[in-house]
Amino acid sequence: MLFGLIDKNKSLLKKYSKIANKINELEESVKSLSDTELSGKTLEFKNRLKQGESLDDILPEAFAVVREASRRTVGMRHFDVQLMGGIALHEGKITEMKTGEGKTLVATLPIYLNALTGKNVHLATHNDYLAKRDANWMGPVYEYLGLSVGYIQANMDKEDRKKAYQADITYGTANEFGFDYLRDNLVYENTDKVQRGHYFTIVDEADSILIDEARTPLIISGPSDTPSELYRRFASLAKRFIVEKDYTIDEKQKTLALTEEGISKAEKLLSVDNLYDPSNIKYLFHLLNALKAINFFKRDKDYIVRDGEVVIVDEFTGRLLPGRRYSEGLHQAIEAKEGVKIKEESVTFATITFQNYFRMYEKLSGMTGTAKTEEDEFKAIYNTEVVVIPTNEPVIREDKNDLIFKTQKEKYQSIIDEIEKRNQKGQPVLVGTTSIENSEIISELLKKRGIKHEVLNAKYHEREAEIIAHAGEKNAVTIATNMAGRGTDIKLGEGVKELGGLFVLGTERHESRRIDNQLIGRSGRQGDPGESRFIISFEDDVLRLFGGDRMKNMMTALKIEEGQPIEHKMLSKVIRDAQKKIEGIHFSIRKRLYEFDSVMDKQRSVIYNHRDWILEQGNYDDHIKEIFTDVVERIVESSWDEVEEKYNKSSISEKLKQYLIISDIKGNTREEIEDEIFDLLWKRYQYKKEEFGEDFNKVAKFVMLRIIDEKWRHHLDSIEALKEAVGLRSYGQKDPVMEFKKESYILFDQMVDSIYDEIVNYLMRIAKVVPEKEEREAKRIYASLNFVHNNVSAVDESNDNGRSKSKNITKPSNKIKKRYKVKR
Repeated sequence: MLFGLIDKNKSLLKKYSKIANKINELEESVKSLSDTELSGKTLEFKNRLKQGESLDDILPEAFAVVREASRRTVGMRHFDVQLMGGIALHEGKITEMKTGEGKTLVATLPIYLNALTGKNVHLATHNDYLAKRDANWMGPVYEYLGLSVGYIQANMDKEDRKKAYQADITYGTANEFGFDYLRDNLVYENTDKVQRGHYFTIVDEADSILIDEARTPLIISGPSDTPSELYRRFASLAKRFIVEKDYTIDEKQKTLALTEEGISKAEKLLSVDNLYDPSNIKYLFHLLNALKAINFFKRDKDYIVRDGEVVIVDEFTGRLLPGRRYSEGLHQAIEAKEGVKIKEESVTFATITFQNYFRMYEKLSGMTGTAKTEEDEFKAIYNTEVVVIPTNEPVIREDKNDLIFKTQKEKYQSIIDEIEKRNQKGQPVLVGTTSIENSEIISELLKKRGIKHEVLNAKYHEREAEIIAHAGEKNAVTIATNMAGRGTDIKLGEGVKELGGLFVLGTERHESRRIDNQLIGRSGRQGDPGESRFIISFEDDVLRLFGGDRMKNMMTALKIEEGQPIEHKMLSKVIRDAQKKIEGIHFSIRKRLYEFDSVMDKQRSVIYNHRDWILEQGNYDDHIKEIFTDVVERIVESSWDEVEEKYNKSSISEKLKQYLIISDIKGNTREEIEDEIFDLLWKRYQYKKEEFGEDFNKVAKFVMLRIIDEKWRHHLDSIEALKEAVGLRSYGQKDPVMEFKKESYILFDQMVDSIYDEIVNYLMRIAKVVPEKEEREAKRIYASLNFVHNNVSAVDESNDNGRSKSKNITKPSNKIKKRYKVKR
């Protein structure tokens, strides 16, 4: 027991080694099985699972079967260390395995085992090429055992995509998995969804995807379908509407509603037959916003105009809130009123970070050559442990101390000399750089010396694999960014071992030790000889930012001649410490993004679950009752007259006019009034339902989904603006994350009320339309979307330190509002 406490990794390896021995004991009996008997094991395992055995119970047999199937189909037999790696992945661990240890083959073990459940199993790779390569390469193993395998590609159509997800095992890029999840939550028919849940995933190159790319959210955006002229047109039209004649206002609630006269006026001015036809929704939306801009937002009180921009004034502190924008097109309406430039932007339809996407899986695991340095982050964000699996053969690569020069000019001179020396004796050289710019500098210098070389451009994945495939041959010189070549092995050509193996030359220390280790690990695979060295200068970014000038001055003081490097273990330690500091800074930024997005994740889950619930229903009566009840309660609550100490019934009657209900309220108590209003709304709802006949539910579904999507889209805009605003509050000794949580929940509550109000408004006024027209409009918007995974949002980066609970959300009841109450 004490042994395990001293070293958790050793303890786990000891456990895995025992299981590997059990698998080995089964090898001969499994080998003796015929092809039919071996492939028949899959059905046997599935039946045993149905009868109550666990995956852990059948693991040794299942792994033995995969090993034999692999030997028979692709001619590869898993080593013991690969079995151990497979066990760690099945347990939901991040598995560190050195380059060349056969991670692609290792993944077949836990993938097969978990696919026996019939639930979806995903393997997320770094690029399309690897997804296709690995699925085709390992596909025969799964197919021999009776399981289907598919892969996702970026330009794949929906039907092929759906087919790939229906397979037992699906390979694809992390980007595509994330985008498909977001796309599935924008569909208007359940049959248009492609994914089938999130059970088990293995993330290949886990450090790159789950850590390096965690700061860049996936964003689905579309062009704003509102030209600036439309805002200006409505700003002008709104001036022709007369308060109390064409519309009524409620200053306390900051709401307004058109009267019958106002509706007729709008229809005449806009040349439309029915303002409440679903295709005219945008006109109503713009008109109400333009009227709100006139009535509720006063210049030099609620906002100021500075340098041609509308800047909000905080109503509580009186301070300016630069960067903040009113949501739902209101800011643009104010800009139009003031005659300043209207800020047009692409509209965000959906967004999620890799952090929150991958936390949705019931079981998340990952594999990479370098993970141990980021163990704290894997634990804090993903609740996953890191296990370091030993190599099959001992590593005999020689890693030399850094050579440090005073200037970059001296550094480049030394790099070219070193490459030329190695090249003359035929030894292959892999040159690692931190940027494309540095790659090009070295390439130009090599051209001047007449040294033949390849420059690896990670944009072309097919070419990348080809270049890496030849990088270990005699006289090969390959210049690559440090990230290039992930997922592909550099195999040594004939006679290269005798020359010392592959020489890895790092030209700059990366901000992360892990990226440097990834580069070094390209050499010395599977017990091959190899050598690595970094040749750097005090002018390189990492050193310059962390004391490089001081060391440079020290070299000058010590009168070290130009071109003379320093080589010392202590300096290498100083560099590693500098890297640790930078890693800490980056972790803080990613953690902040994660904290912000986790707030959004809870809200996103609620919205997406509500959408799913609507997609599955055939009748919406119970849901509409719930919505009516909520709207009625808010109407009555807002009409309480504190002075008179009674409900203002004339105010209620006025509000009901927006729903085309003309009635004097007779009740006196709150309960009587609420019942009376509800009955009036319900009566009109039933009338509309009869008018539409069998088409009603289909139209109601599209209307509700479009309203939810529209409001959610505007909410995402408000959230982005809020992130910018709260970032500034740290100067006022306020915690931005707490401020964000507090205010985002207020915005969310307002959005939900707004969804309900809009649904009631629509259902009361909806005109008879062809449901296919609604469907076409919904799908037209969907077809124009863009998919972006680039820069982090304005603020870089609930401390529940566990997996997202969204996967455990129970099937929502029709008590939707109760589900909209997000846990704070």
